[in-house]
Amino acid sequence: MKLILRVLVWMGIALIGALSVAVIAIHRGEPINAMWLVLAAVCSYALGYRFYSKFIAAKVLALDSRRATPAERLENGRDFVPTNKWVVFGHHFAAIAGPGPLVGPVLAAQFGYLPGTIWILVGAVLGGCVQDFVILLFSVRRDGKSLSQMAKEEIGPLGGFVAFVAVISIIVILLGVVALVVVNALRSSPWGTFTIAMTIPIALLMGIYLKYLRPGKVLETSVIGFVLVMAAVVAGQWVSHTPSLAHVFTLSAYSLSALIIIYGFAASVVPVWLLLTPRDYLSTFVKLGVILILAIGIIAIRPTLHMPSLTRFIDGSGPVFAGTIFPFAFITIACGAISGFHSLISSGTTPKMITRETETRMVGYGAMMAESFVAVMAMIAACTMMPGQYFAINSPAGIVGASPEAATATITSWGFPISAADMAALAKAVGEQTLFNRTGGAPAFAVGMAHIFSHTLGGEALMAIWYHFAIMFAALFILTILDAGSRVGRFMLQEALGHIWKPLGRTSWYPSILATSALIVGSWGYFLLQGVHDPLGGINSLWPLFGIANQLLAIVAFCVATTIIIKLNKARFAFATVVPLGWLVAVTFTASYYKILSPNPRIGFLSHAQTLLRELNSAAPVPTAARAHELSQLIFNDRLDAAVTAILVFLVALTVADSAWQWSRVLSGRKAAEVKEAPFVPTQLDASQELPREAVL
Repeated sequence: MKLILRVLVWMGIALIGALSVAVIAIHRGEPINAMWLVLAAVCSYALGYRFYSKFIAAKVLALDSRRATPAERLENGRDFVPTNKWVVFGHHFAAIAGPGPLVGPVLAAQFGYLPGTIWILVGAVLGGCVQDFVILLFSVRRDGKSLSQMAKEEIGPLGGFVAFVAVISIIVILLGVVALVVVNALRSSPWGTFTIAMTIPIALLMGIYLKYLRPGKVLETSVIGFVLVMAAVVAGQWVSHTPSLAHVFTLSAYSLSALIIIYGFAASVVPVWLLLTPRDYLSTFVKLGVILILAIGIIAIRPTLHMPSLTRFIDGSGPVFAGTIFPFAFITIACGAISGFHSLISSGTTPKMITRETETRMVGYGAMMAESFVAVMAMIAACTMMPGQYFAINSPAGIVGASPEAATATITSWGFPISAADMAALAKAVGEQTLFNRTGGAPAFAVGMAHIFSHTLGGEALMAIWYHFAIMFAALFILTILDAGSRVGRFMLQEALGHIWKPLGRTSWYPSILATSALIVGSWGYFLLQGVHDPLGGINSLWPLFGIANQLLAIVAFCVATTIIIKLNKARFAFATVVPLGWLVAVTFTASYYKILSPNPRIGFLSHAQTLLRELNSAAPVPTAARAHELSQLIFNDRLDAAVTAILVFLVALTVADSAWQWSRVLSGRKAAEVKEAPFVPTQLDASQELPREAVL
């Protein structure tokens, strides 16, 4: 009877999910309710976790709870620590859930809600969750080794070198782009700047409280931090209405960039317990709590999606970023669907905390599902706005015009009516001076989120509070990535330089810490300043570059995973990683071709550089000295971006070819199917043992 009931329940979930996806995919004409997206997501995740992840766990990976993990075998109280599975889940989610699942869907909403939503659901269930799961398990079985180390051992020296270069490149590009998102969200916004500035001393206070005052009280510390952050959001309104204080916190894009670069350097060198750990816990509570509340708000008010399922910009002429649905929708939305960055976390700190192999399913597959749900919420937040408002916020001045009148006239001519008065009223409602040309996705997400929250909690009177809470929420995602990413990049650089001179490889030697931190932060700081200086808003060119680098890293991760699966004599199950690998190769290589060689200057780096070169060399009117310097810098940036893309694609293509060669040799019997796993050691933990939350400390 119980079996029949379970079958009926899962059949019901499957039918509801199929109906929801059908409504999203087929419905045309009248706007649809956002509830259909929530139902489609929840049902897809439930089915994916219950059936597909279980298949992978049993058939592909053969999880074994009797096998001791490196956290148990190599426990040292510092790096390798057996940790409660829920704490590991929170840590892993906080580490992978950067700004990507918030920003990518908002930017891709210019195509309409349909392409991005389908990609988020299918990409996550069949690709992103699988990558995180298998890489985490394979790292656990190799004493927590990094992706580049696994690539070197399982594919070969070339694979290891490519993985290292890809990892460093994506860290630099990722941090530069996400820092740009913060800058675009906070420039000329005293309320937002004050709130975000206050999260830093709050995190430091949490670190001291957790380390010295109340050791081990993780939940207590996080609640205190959350209350203080909410107080900072409310106090920000008072600051913005106090002229003397508002002047201090009203900063230009260049000033904000300098402060964020300084912050990134400081975060990379201070002890991890002082800033990184408390911010992780704080951001985890805020992230999961806000997404849950947002989902409840959507269920309560059932908002309408005003953005059509498909817009006129599927032809590639979009103002937010140029390019057609294929391939650009699939690199714009990376995090939330498939993200190569996650493979760094799955082979970083997380495998060193796993207590039992069976927990990798919940942590790897489950945490990625949670991030994918964040992406669905971001898509809903963007598409519940009126399209005219969406395009006014996300379109750069170089596309729609610098003045409110010019921008609204351009957007209205596209068929999305909006007036300067409408935008002024919206800016006043959320406590901002203006919302025009706020590229980067975060402001648009915050407006959509504030709209949903204000209709469920507090009404329109609290819309400004909810908007700046949403900005703080997005910034917590980003600052977490800046903290962790700068530190990971520094560790990798120290490891590489240690082969040249051993003292540089010592992670405890402060001259090495300062030097390598400066190199990493200076590198992503360059891309940040490049974006700030870009007349098209930076996001137009840098976000696709980030998406390409991110998905190229995912290709390397899938190559490693497929190689190991084939060496385990499970080639019949290799489709689980080969299918997403093939899709990513098609998408990313095509996108790279367009970004390098497209004759459209809004898409191709080289064609845009050529357009600027013609202006620089024009006889009439002759550019001023300042404009000539600016043009020279922009031309260099375009050529640098093209070169970075070309080098990464070439190296990853070599890795794919090398991997395929290894597969053919193993499958044909010309090479022994040997994997570099740690020896099997039976666990000494009691099967019923449950680790306390404080075990993470």
